[in-house]
Amino acid sequence: MRLLRRLAASVLLAVTLAACATVPKFEAAGDIHAFLVAIRDGDRESFDAHVDRQALKVQLKSRLIAEQAQTHGNASWQALGAVLAGPLVDVGVDALVQPATFRAVAIRLGYSPDQPIPNRLQIDAFLRVIGDGSVCVVTRRDGDCTLVFHNEDGVWRLVGYEGDLGRLNRGKLG
Repeated sequence: MRLLRRLAASVLLAVTLAACATVPKFEAAGDIHAFLVAIRDGDRESFDAHVDRQALKVQLKSRLIAEQAQTHGNASWQALGAVLAGPLVDVGVDALVQPATFRAVAIRLGYSPDQPIPNRLQIDAFLRVIGDGSVCVVTRRDGDCTLVFHNEDGVWRLVGYEGDLGRLNRGKLG
């Protein structure tokens, strides 16, 4: 009898912990669905409601500078130029943080504008909880994180882009 109670308690604990792991993903999936609808429809207001523009700018700017340093070396003129051109990089990042840019990203992730937006359960299947309580959208091909969302006051907002920055820029331009 005692063994049966312990087994039941263990199963209950495992189910509870598994449910905790999926709740943030399922909650995030609702806001990610709204984000996808906003980029499909070009709805700037709804898009902005699901993007932490400042966090995304900081993340993209640091990636741009880091890529220059990695490509040309930390002590290179190109890396120094990228750091000194901070305000210019800010303008470039602002130009990237648009619904059209992320529509191209969504299309590459498999969300075609001529098909219905996936529902919460379908989106949940492509989310991974990451260390700081954020979730990332993983690609179908290789399972790499592409879009990173974080819960800010009950709304999951885009805070990072982990994909190829060159592709992000090409998505904006055409």
